[in-house]
Amino acid sequence: MIHRKSKEEIELMRMSNQLVAKLLQKLKGLVRPGITTRELDAAAERFIISSGGIPAFKGYNGYPACICTSVNNVVVHGIPGDRALHDGDIISIDAGIKLNGYCGDATITVPVGTISKDTARLVKVTAEALDIGIAKAVQGNRIGDISYAIQSFVESNGYSIVRDFVGHGIGKEMHEEPQVPHFGSPGTGPKLKAGMVIAIEPMVNAGDWRLRILQDNWTAVTVDGSLSAQFEHSVAITANGPDVLSRL
Repeated sequence: MIHRKSKEEIELMRMSNQLVAKLLQKLKGLVRPGITTRELDAAAERFIISSGGIPAFKGYNGYPACICTSVNNVVVHGIPGDRALHDGDIISIDAGIKLNGYCGDATITVPVGTISKDTARLVKVTAEALDIGIAKAVQGNRIGDISYAIQSFVESNGYSIVRDFVGHGIGKEMHEEPQVPHFGSPGTGPKLKAGMVIAIEPMVNAGDWRLRILQDNWTAVTVDGSLSAQFEHSVAITANGPDVLSRL
C-alpha cells in the first residue's frame, strides 16, 4: 500500500532529509587519501546523535554501521571498516536518519583526491541521471516514466544501470511502497500522486550492470570489476512539481 503524506508530514520529512544532506556535506569534507571508511562512519554517528537524530541504517536487518561506504567497484551497501581511501578512488556515501519519527535518505559519490577524466565522467553522468529522473517525478506520470528516463540517459552515455537494487517509497519506514526501478518502460507502474514521497537512487556502472554479493551478505560489487557511482534524493510529489527534500 502506498501511503501519501500530508503537508505536515512532508515538512517533518524535510527536516530529516535536510539533516541527511548536512551530514553528507560534512562527510564530503572529510574524504581524503588516508582516511578509513570506519572513521567516516564514526564521524557520521557523532553528527547524527548530536543532532538529535537516530541512525536509520544501524541495526536495519542487521546492518552494522550508520552509513554505507561503497568504494570504486562496490555498487552499494559497502560496510565501513579499515579500508583506507587512496588518491583516485571514488566513494559513494549513503546515509539515513530518523528524526521526529520520519526517515531521510540520500547518497552522494565523492572523488578522493584527483580522479581520472573517465572516472569524473561516470560521476557526472550519474548525478545528471538522478536529476533527469527527478524531472519526471510529477503528478500524473508513472513510476516507469522515471525509470525509462534514467535508463535511456545512462545507456546513451555508454554506461549500464543496476537492476538488482531499486529506489523506494519512504516515510515513517526507510523502505515503503512503491518500488522505483531505474530501468523500464514509460507509462508503466503506479501513477504518481501528490503526497507520495520516493527515494530515487540510480546506481550506474562503467561496465556490465550485473553484480554479486560478497560473503558478508551486504556488499554488492560489479561482476567485471568496473567502477560504480550512485546519487540519491528523497523527493515529494506535489501539485507544483517534484520537491527535493534532501537538497540543501
